[in-house]
Amino acid sequence: MGSTERTLDLIGVGVFMSSSIQKVPVADLRVGMYISALDRPWLETPFIMQGFHIESREDVDVVAEYCEYVYVDMARKAKASAHSSDVSDVLSPKGKIRYQNTSSIDAEHKRILGAFHSARRLTKTLLDDIRLGGAINTEHAKQMVNDCVQSVIRHPDALMWMAKIRNESEYTAEHCLNVCILAVAFGRQLGMPEEELHKLGLCGLLHDVGKMRIPSEVLNKPTRLSIDEMRIMMSHTIQGRNLLISTSGIYSGVIDVAYSHHERVDGKGYPRKLAGQGISVFSKIIAIVDAYDAMTADRCYQVAKTSTEALKIIYQERGTHFDEMLALKFLQTVGLYPPGSIVELHSGAVGIVVETNHKLRHLPKVLLVRDSEKNPLEKDIYIDLAQIESGELSKDHLIKQVWKDRSFGVTLRQYQERGLELRR
Repeated sequence: MGSTERTLDLIGVGVFMSSSIQKVPVADLRVGMYISALDRPWLETPFIMQGFHIESREDVDVVAEYCEYVYVDMARKAKASAHSSDVSDVLSPKGKIRYQNTSSIDAEHKRILGAFHSARRLTKTLLDDIRLGGAINTEHAKQMVNDCVQSVIRHPDALMWMAKIRNESEYTAEHCLNVCILAVAFGRQLGMPEEELHKLGLCGLLHDVGKMRIPSEVLNKPTRLSIDEMRIMMSHTIQGRNLLISTSGIYSGVIDVAYSHHERVDGKGYPRKLAGQGISVFSKIIAIVDAYDAMTADRCYQVAKTSTEALKIIYQERGTHFDEMLALKFLQTVGLYPPGSIVELHSGAVGIVVETNHKLRHLPKVLLVRDSEKNPLEKDIYIDLAQIESGELSKDHLIKQVWKDRSFGVTLRQYQERGLELRR
């Protein structure tokens, strides 16, 4: 055994005497091959998994930047999965699940409210532990994701409504949980099986763990970052990768997403400037969800955009920043008027979107809370705008505009705390 093989064997990449493992020059690599070892230690490279399939020519190009030759396990065949970079596999109707709501929206609000508050507390604790140098509590993370997945499967609008409620001082923790919720809802819309929803949700929950290694004076700076500060901030992707690599029992896709969720399909992202097929589907999904949730939140340095404004930006940047097909699917998932939106009708009345009408997405179910003069109603009125189609409601009930939380004195938190009561 030569010196390189001894070095590789010592760092735990496997035994090289197997007849199925062959030393292959990088120039001879082909899509579908499984790389089991490199000609250098894994930690000297950007590869997140110690052993991976070549899924595209871009993968070969990245390997070529670091290696002259690699070790290929000829017995291992490539497997298609959502962790690959092939969006068409995820969007194909073959094998997709058609989920049906199994709970009413108000029943799901009551059922999940306690778990939602608990998840927010646990997310903050999890991130605080990491900030203080502790390990990632993967069991707590998986339990939170499971609660989110089960609720979204029963009725996605309840948690999406709750995710609209913000506390600026707890931005990072709330953002991580919100990205988890939105990603799972997106995966449900795409028809992913429950196992994949758990993986995607975990990717969303932990995508920003690297920010716990960013100095607070940079992370929470209320003014424009300097060039050096921006480099520090951008390093959270590498910090996240390193944190997660050292976490035992973690799904490898979580490491990839933490490392790659700021890559762009046009190759202008960071940290590796990957493009198109070089970015996994889960990373592309989290990139969209992460951007949407960040844009719709008040930050110490920016005022929140409405959901309509954020979706317009995602639409405009499809094919450059975001994967085009996934961006369009995300717009369908969220809809023009996502649950929790404050909306003004053409009549002047103000309401809160409670539930989406999936066949008539421009006509959601709304809880009216202000009259045409913007005065509080004595009793909130629950209406289904789909009745405009049947003539049971007049067209002045059509939605005129979406507003941010706290507009017209309407705060989502107030309605969450008192419980959602829908009088049909």
